[in-house]
Amino acid sequence: MWTSPGKGLILIGLLIAAVGVLFLLSEKIGWIGRLPGDITIRRGNFTVYFPLATCLIISVLLSLLVWLFRK
Repeated sequence: MWTSPGKGLILIGLLIAAVGVLFLLSEKIGWIGRLPGDITIRRGNFTVYFPLATCLIISVLLSLLVWLFRK
């Protein structure tokens, strides 16, 4: 697939950096984590959060990017 592991490490590093930027901007992007398919369960001082819809949208976007770069 790649001629050297260096390219793979660079791609993984860029992906991690992009996720970090997304976390930094998440307060400014109000819909991330608050979509209709995201599940939040609160019981007293205990909270469980399942961002299902957000994960699906991010997965589709990343799949499209990978598909475009492989073409």
